[in-house]
Amino acid sequence: MRFPSTDGEIEGYLAVPTPAVSGAGPWPGVVVVHDALGMSDDIRSIAERFATAGYLAVVPNLYSRGGFLRCVRAVFGQLAAGSGQAFDDIDAARKLLADRDDCTGRVGVAGFCLGGGFALLAGPRGFQASAPYYGAVPKDTSVLRRSCPVVASFGGRDRTLRGAAAKLESALTELGVPHDVKEYPDAVHSFANRMPLGPFAPLARVVGFGYHHDSAEDAWRRVLGFFAEHLR
Repeated sequence: MRFPSTDGEIEGYLAVPTPAVSGAGPWPGVVVVHDALGMSDDIRSIAERFATAGYLAVVPNLYSRGGFLRCVRAVFGQLAAGSGQAFDDIDAARKLLADRDDCTGRVGVAGFCLGGGFALLAGPRGFQASAPYYGAVPKDTSVLRRSCPVVASFGGRDRTLRGAAAKLESALTELGVPHDVKEYPDAVHSFANRMPLGPFAPLARVVGFGYHHDSAEDAWRRVLGFFAEHLR
């Protein structure tokens, strides 16, 4: 699909619940923010899983505006700055869901890796719940002061985010933000993503990236329970 953002239309993927499976609408919504690999089959599958659980889910393609490398560089820069077009795109996706007749108007955000950082920073920006997976924690955690409730998941063997879970737990407690932060001791980075690595999968495991089923399923249980509490 395509939908409007602040500088024209962008690409997206929409997953809609099936009433026979998920019950009759209207349903709450979830904006799913992709990882650094962009709009992959894995991210579409995650959106579909939210739909099966009874949520309208949309994935905004943050790389809609040109070549992959240029977009990656620009979007990572916007995440570091805490502002920019990517945040506008995420907000446009939120409005797309909230304005639909089959949406209750309550919308959460979930993000993975790159998207996890965006999901965390988007918490104070109109969402009712946020689920960052192994997202970077901002240096200045005071920007999370007015955040919606947060359910965050990290890997204990993630070399790129050592100490992030404890830092986020401490910050959200101090700021009075309702939260559930968990670090999975046997999980590495991207433990909830089935990335299409092909022959590079063994190398990914060596450098600390890879899917970990038990941790991923427990995180899904926590996220869906948390969203049920805050979005339904």
